[in-house]
Amino acid sequence: MLEKTWRWFGENDQISLREIRQIGVEGIVTALHHIPNGEVWSCEEIRNVKKDIEQHGMRWSVVESLPVHEQIKWGGPLRDRLIENYRQSLLNLGQCGVDTVCYNFMPVIDWIRTDLNHQLENGGESLFFNFVDFIVFDRFILDRTAAEASYPAALVEQARRRVQQMTNKDKDRLIDTIIVKTQGFIDGISADDPQQAVKLFKELLKQYDGIDENKLRANLKYFLDAIIPTAEQAGIKLCIHPDDPPMKVLGLPRIVSSLSDIQWILRAVDHPANGLTFCAGSLSAGAHNDLTSIVETVADRVYFVHLRSTERCENGNFYEAEHLKGSVDMPAIIKILLQEQNRRKSIGLENWKMPMRVDHGHKLLTDFEGAYNPGYPLIGRLKGLAEIDGLQHGIAAMLAHGES
Repeated sequence: MLEKTWRWFGENDQISLREIRQIGVEGIVTALHHIPNGEVWSCEEIRNVKKDIEQHGMRWSVVESLPVHEQIKWGGPLRDRLIENYRQSLLNLGQCGVDTVCYNFMPVIDWIRTDLNHQLENGGESLFFNFVDFIVFDRFILDRTAAEASYPAALVEQARRRVQQMTNKDKDRLIDTIIVKTQGFIDGISADDPQQAVKLFKELLKQYDGIDENKLRANLKYFLDAIIPTAEQAGIKLCIHPDDPPMKVLGLPRIVSSLSDIQWILRAVDHPANGLTFCAGSLSAGAHNDLTSIVETVADRVYFVHLRSTERCENGNFYEAEHLKGSVDMPAIIKILLQEQNRRKSIGLENWKMPMRVDHGHKLLTDFEGAYNPGYPLIGRLKGLAEIDGLQHGIAAMLAHGES
């Protein structure tokens, strides 16, 4: 069985470790959120969190994430010192017995949605990406003139009409959604002054002037060449997270958006410590991705799994569907992952379990009463976890009886 894990945002999380343990979770996915990006994670800080988790009957299964500083991504003057800090953090994590680290190499911006409260027919709420609203943000709020040629002309024209109908409050809400609420890791950006947030965000984008896909790939390889030997020494598996959504945005290069991207990364430093976080939700937002083919092709280098689904709509729009619906063939994905786990056990990795967490969730019932991080309500994720766990138990039973 895949190891059931849960993302926990530390002591400030509204959902406590005591409550998480009650819902059958085996492992925790978390990070040292209070330590600024680029600084070393000390053994003392790591052990404090690990001890807290273990005292509640679970293990610290995955670090999500040990952030990669922007200067490493764009190749700034502090890159080597920051990489050395990253290496030391890996060594400290390994010394403390934490063995899986998820990270991303997305420039400036992490996952992107334009609406955090998309109304569903059943009364719940989901996260939504509206392509026209995103073009409004890119072309008419950031005032990035190059965006004009980056998107289909018909959608740009729709965005031009849309922005003319928007109030300042509408624009501020879009800024808050895209820059602030889902990008809390960007130091210095807050919701207090939307125009200041835009100014700071544009300064971050400017750092990537002249950085294309080839240069970003080169910078990723430089990073991996430096840290993979350290990860091996520390006994750690590194798992890069796919781009979300899996397409070029804001003129920034994106290099983890397809099977060919993933294969390039795994071959660039062809070592077992260089692996993938298979995020079904992120990859499924791109119509070009065949998720079953991706997971079949690179299953031996998948060390961590995010399971959720998206429903793709017209014009590139998508929303986060129920975990067993949408565009993802979840039974096929889980079957492949369970077969891979069985294969690993057959070659002597008897005690190894692939950590899996349900990613995001609909806002349901009492979720509306809490101030949860976007995409991370209690009831919606609990529903998804129950569905995924039931599915994997059924598939595991079929595999045990030799059924296909």
